[in-house]
Formats: sequence, C-alpha cells, structure tokens
Amino acid sequence: MGTGGFWGELGTVDRDALAKSARRRSYRRGETLCREGDRSCVVLVLLSGHVRIVHGTPDGRDVVVGVRGPGEVIGELAAIDAQPRSATVEALDDVDVLELPGDRFASLCRARSRISWALLLVLSTRLRSVGRQWLDVGGGTAARRVAAALMQLAVQHGVRRGEDIEIAVPATQAELAMTAAISRESWARATRDLRQQGVISTGRRQVTIHRLAELRRLAS
Repeated sequence: MGTGGFWGELGTVDRDALAKSARRRSYRRGETLCREGDRSCVVLVLLSGHVRIVHGTPDGRDVVVGVRGPGEVIGELAAIDAQPRSATVEALDDVDVLELPGDRFASLCRARSRISWALLLVLSTRLRSVGRQWLDVGGGTAARRVAAALMQLAVQHGVRRGEDIEIAVPATQAELAMTAAISRESWARATRDLRQQGVISTGRRQVTIHRLAELRRLAS
C-alpha cells in the first residue's frame, strides 16, 4: 500500500476503522471498477495498482481526465451526494482495493474528523488540478501541455534519484495524450523534442526528468 493521497493523511486508528468497515477486492488489468452513470455509491481506496478516470463526451468519445494510484480514494462524490457516477474507472494494471458502502463511509466521515479532513484535502487538490487542466486545454502549445502533464506526473509518481526524477508512468502514450487534450502524434513529437534537448529520457512506461527547472519553465 502506498502512503500518498487520502490514505497517507490518516493515522493508524482511522485506517483500521476504514479497513474493518470494508472488504478487500481485486481487479485485473482492463476491468472496470465503476461506470459513468451508475447509481452505485461504493467507495474504493486503492491499495495497489493504478486506474484511469474516463469521461464520456457528448460526441461519443472517451477522454482520460486523470490517473489514480495507491492510497487514493475513488467514488467519494457518489457517497456524498448520492448522484450517479460522474466517470468510469478502469484498471491500468492489477488492482487491489478496499470497498466500502457509501453510507458506511459517510458515517465514518461524520464520526471521525481526521477522515473528513483527509477527504477535504483530496477534494481540494483535485479541484485545483481540474482548474489547471482547463487552463491547459484552453490555450498553450502542445509542448507546454506535455511539460505540464509531466510535471504533474512528477509530483504524483516521481522518485528522486540524485539530480534526476524517475517516473513509473501508469498509462500509455495515447492515454497521456488524452489527459493533455492533444493527439498521440503531438505528444510523441513534444517528448521527442524534450529528449533531444536533454530535458528528459524515456523508456518503457518510464520517464526520467534530468532538467526539472527547464521542464517547469516550459510548463509555465
């Protein structure tokens, strides 16, 4: 289990309370954890693996709007407002979760202030992220959008190795391109340019940032 996100904000007592109220469940790569429009209100806490968050557009396309990893909470909005699911969640690799009924999760939030605070921090972070994504979609070159997406991945999944930051990328190139609202070809060209400039290097499902300050400048 990772220590980031929602789970990382909790102490041992609150983690135990959540675990006792939940059941453990596994999903294989490619399986759907929940579907946009469903009326289910189960809350999921990721123990291992990664999922992608997908929204359907009015013209029938699926757009990847985010990736979640260990420690993240999923489905909390349906538990709060009892509305249909706002997105589809799909496993990018094998995933283990804690699964709680929405009403039980809501009761724990009311009874335990630390759980409520951890959830508030998650929602605040996601709200800010959505704001940044709208700004990126509304303007800026493909290079800027790619740089911004890589900066976000560095924050979420990066591990510092000396002067470098290594990122185990939890999505395909096409999926990353969708999060930046550009084509796969545009993503490939932008990352090729960054490699040629020595800003990054890439491998299979991995990106290493060598010049973080330059990438930050390109993203701004």
